Amino acid sequence: MQVSSVNDVKIYNLSYGRSLPEWLSDRKKRSLQKNDVDVRRRIELIQDFEMPAVSTTVKVSRDGQYIIATGTYKPRIRCYDTYQLSMKFERCLDSEVVTFEILSDDYSKLVFLQCDRYVEFHSQHGHYYRTRIPKFGRDFSYHYPSCDLYFVGTSSEVYRLNLEQGRFLNSLQTDASQNNVCDINPAHYLFAAGSTEGKVECWDPRTRNRVGMLDCALSSVTADTEIDGLPSISALKFKGALQMVVGTTTGQVLLYDLRSSRPLIVKDHHYGLPIKSVEFQDQLDLVISADSRIVKMWNQNTGKILTSIELQHEINDLCLYPNSGMFFLANESPKINTFYIPTLGPAPRWCSFLDNLTEELEENPESTVYDDYKFVTKKDLENLGLAHLIGTPLLRAYMHGFFMDIRLYHKVKAMTNPFAYEEYRKDKIRQKIEETRAQRVQVKQLPKVNKELAMKFIEEEKEEQVQRKKKGKNLPNILRDERFKVMFENPDFQVDETSEEFRLINPIVSKASEKRKKKLKQLQDLMETVQEEEELEGKPSDAESSESSDDDRGWVEEVQKQHKLLRKEQKLKLMESNQQVHSKPKFFEIKAGEEFKSFQDTAHKQKLLKTTLEDRLKQEEKSGTLHLSDTTVGSKQLTFALKKSEQQKKRQEAEKQHHEERRRLRRSAEHLRGKALKRKRFF
Repeated sequence: MQVSSVNDVKIYNLSYGRSLPEWLSDRKKRSLQKNDVDVRRRIELIQDFEMPAVSTTVKVSRDGQYIIATGTYKPRIRCYDTYQLSMKFERCLDSEVVTFEILSDDYSKLVFLQCDRYVEFHSQHGHYYRTRIPKFGRDFSYHYPSCDLYFVGTSSEVYRLNLEQGRFLNSLQTDASQNNVCDINPAHYLFAAGSTEGKVECWDPRTRNRVGMLDCALSSVTADTEIDGLPSISALKFKGALQMVVGTTTGQVLLYDLRSSRPLIVKDHHYGLPIKSVEFQDQLDLVISADSRIVKMWNQNTGKILTSIELQHEINDLCLYPNSGMFFLANESPKINTFYIPTLGPAPRWCSFLDNLTEELEENPESTVYDDYKFVTKKDLENLGLAHLIGTPLLRAYMHGFFMDIRLYHKVKAMTNPFAYEEYRKDKIRQKIEETRAQRVQVKQLPKVNKELAMKFIEEEKEEQVQRKKKGKNLPNILRDERFKVMFENPDFQVDETSEEFRLINPIVSKASEKRKKKLKQLQDLMETVQEEEELEGKPSDAESSESSDDDRGWVEEVQKQHKLLRKEQKLKLMESNQQVHSKPKFFEIKAGEEFKSFQDTAHKQKLLKTTLEDRLKQEEKSGTLHLSDTTVGSKQLTFALKKSEQQKKRQEAEKQHHEERRRLRRSAEHLRGKALKRKRFF
């Protein structure tokens, strides 16, 4: 059973799923029901409710106990008993059935109009009588008060056959060249015939005179409809004494009040296909119209659509089960489709369990999965070269695209891309190779930038694995984080371990870095010798624990060593700067035509004042008085030496001479004081 919802109306397809042949064993049937989902979920409401190839018409007897259907091939009729939920009998015919009528309340009196102009009568025991009409028939109706059969077909005449007398009566002469359908009103027995010219002629059987004519072809043409050709009448149905619905070959449905020549509502199916059947649903005041593609249910007062049903195969006939929400569809497939819509009415008495089943399904709704269909857009169809299929039964319009059969999609895909199998084969081979490589020893790939930092994170990750298992938490990994990806790719983020800041902040880093350098060297040697991917085996845990125990004891010594090295480096830098200051003088040649005035030229000073800070810094950096460098933390370090004027130099020289004189006087005074002390001791 398939459940669908259109306009929030649940539709249950009771004939959905595959049917099992009778000759299968019970064991095979059980295995199919166990393995096949479609077989397991199917509901066989009536046993063998199908035809060998195609079902053409289906009708229900007036007592509601029997369902009679016709189909091919070979031409046959089948009668189903709803009380037994199985087929009662099957009869084969000489030619295909165009339409048939049930004259009695049960299956005891049947009349069949065949495609070879024969009219065949069946009774309860079987074939009863067979006669022939002058022209090929297309439809007929039975007039109960007079026991007359009215036949319409490829002629302008309406043939009358009286079943009480057993002979043909005078025919009715219409203005049409051919008549397609006919019907008799159940209230006042007005006979109506629809012609190929798009007109409906109404006759009174009592006087055998025409009482009216409706031009449905002219009324079906509106501003919103597009019509190709002349609309002919293809379906006709009465309701009550005043209402009549007419279907045309161009896909329009017209609802009439017999007191007016203008239709109350004109409904277009928008497919341009002939209307095959029309029915009235009395409980909700609905009109159900069906063409070969879709069944539409709409309100006869407002014209608002209630719901619609589309089939994969062309629809031939529609039959409503009286006073219920069930109806049958004869179509171009073996199965006679059975649909149940709880909104239209309750289930019939012989299958009342459907109400309980649908209520349970509504309590536990399931999402619909389209396993056998592929959703494609219009662009996909153009790429596949299937744009010409739009509007055909192979594509089902849905939202912004179409649903198509998955088998057709795979076939077309294989034709448009013949090398798809080769690509699929290569992918499978690649997956197999990767699976075998995963079983080997793998080498951990380190980034090009900050390799030692990456090794540090890997070691920390190994140590945290035990904590993760205990706590059950997934800690973040910097190596896999996209935010820190640039730190291991861009050389500008390389950590300078020789800088002063790095060495002061990390005094113990040197020992840990030595371990990582050894591991990096081992890893490089392994990558050079081994081409395939292998796993890098690190040091044993005992060696790491023995070396880590010395870290606490060597903490103070390491800090002192770092400070000593920093002091020595600062002294060397000062000596180098002093040498640059006391370097040899440079001589410059004055250009011809210029005079040397003095070093303190005011014009030159003003020119320097006008220059930007960047230009002055560049000049001073070239002269050696300024040194600009980057630090590891992203800041700038600026060192410079002040320029000394001649007055400052003279002042410094005078201070030095003064200090030397005082030092000489102090030494001479100490020398004299020492001599005086020696004399005192001597005396």
